Amino acid sequence: MKKSMLLLMAFMLAFGPAMAQDSVKVAKRAAVVSHLKQHFKPYGFIRNYFTYDSRESASGTGDLYNFQPYDNAWNQTPEEAAASGVPREDLNAIGTFRFLSLTTRVGVNVVGYKWRNTEFRANIEADFFAGLSTKVYHPVSGVAQLRLRQAYVALGWDSLPMLGGKDFARVDLTIGQTWHPMAADLCDVIALNSGAPFGPFNRSPQVKMDARLGKYFTLTGSLLWQMQYCSVGPNASGVTTQAADYMLYGKTPEAYLGLSFHHKGWLLRAGADVLSIKPRQLGQIVTKTDEAVTVSVKDRITTASPFLYLQYKKGEFSIKAKTIFAEAGEHMNMNGGYGVKAKNADGSWDYTPLRTSSSWLSLVYGGKVGKQEDKHPQKLQGILFAGYIQNLGTKELLYDGNNDGKPDNLYTPRASNMNRMWRLSPTLLYTVGKFQVGCEYEITSVQYGELGSLDLRGIAREGLHWVTNHRAQAMVKYNF
Repeated sequence: MKKSMLLLMAFMLAFGPAMAQDSVKVAKRAAVVSHLKQHFKPYGFIRNYFTYDSRESASGTGDLYNFQPYDNAWNQTPEEAAASGVPREDLNAIGTFRFLSLTTRVGVNVVGYKWRNTEFRANIEADFFAGLSTKVYHPVSGVAQLRLRQAYVALGWDSLPMLGGKDFARVDLTIGQTWHPMAADLCDVIALNSGAPFGPFNRSPQVKMDARLGKYFTLTGSLLWQMQYCSVGPNASGVTTQAADYMLYGKTPEAYLGLSFHHKGWLLRAGADVLSIKPRQLGQIVTKTDEAVTVSVKDRITTASPFLYLQYKKGEFSIKAKTIFAEAGEHMNMNGGYGVKAKNADGSWDYTPLRTSSSWLSLVYGGKVGKQEDKHPQKLQGILFAGYIQNLGTKELLYDGNNDGKPDNLYTPRASNMNRMWRLSPTLLYTVGKFQVGCEYEITSVQYGELGSLDLRGIAREGLHWVTNHRAQAMVKYNF
């Protein structure tokens, strides 16, 4: 017995400290794991698209982000075709097919940190961008690159007393890149464009304040900068391009102010966006000796774009609608731009914005199907999207340097001879737990005019014709 006790004591003396250290390490490891689970919430999805287009279209992100079909590109006039004996063809009437997982996404939410009365949150989110396309007429890179979608910190203050003391306010301050307040309310399509260009689509660096005033109202104000989604304008060579330089030299952030009302399934939001940029930094003046001298200029254009948004949800049904009167809304992936209205003796130019009316409507009905289990709920949703865009022309007459009734300098991100456009998109989406499969048919039709028939309001008046693209798309997605 004494021998056994002596052996046990020797064992404890030899291995006790090591066992204690191991238990401390295990406890520390468990504390770290618990901390990570409590404060760091990873999320994301793996998504594959299978897409067919009936004709060449303006698009991006591996041609998944669809804007509008290109205008006709006839190889001959009817008279030339009759004389040559070669059939007349529209060279843009070429179908394409692709499938890729380019839009797979990953992100992390950081939550649960608090200091006194201040709550702290953060988010970083990324997906892929670029090509995997071999289109002949407008090829893109064959390498998928990781890109930043969102990266922001947020501070929150809750239960702040309001005037009268009956209600309380909550204020959130967001600093970093996140959704533009005009684009925060997206429709329910499975298409990557989320309804653009019929509605705003934009994520930008910003400083945003959301103040929830009592039960029903939220006031939102934001100052934004351009990064990925930029204004259009002339580059140093005079070629139309989209770049952040126009805001950079303008030294003025974009500004947004909006008010929301929410009650019993209803959400009504109204707001306006103001943008002021410098399209050029350098110009030329003609001296007394008829020589051109390069000088710095103070060009500037300021635009305002108001919008209304309505949403109602009840049970399995929801309806969303948005309408925007946009002045130079191309930085929000909408149809827009601007033109020169005057050229001054000091080398500066004056500008006037292109105005567009853009609206969309989204209907969703989703019912549960089959036997429901807690781990694998099933749902079948039917979705219908409809959108319409009308080119209203420029606010003021464009500059006509040749006195031929044609504008000289008009800057647009896509075809300037587009008059109107509509889109109809029915969708079926089936969800089993975290797995989703969807099928969508998207028909987009554009009314173009002859490119050389633009009047001094930037509207094509002659040779009006419709061009239509039919897109059939399937999506497979797993959320985590």
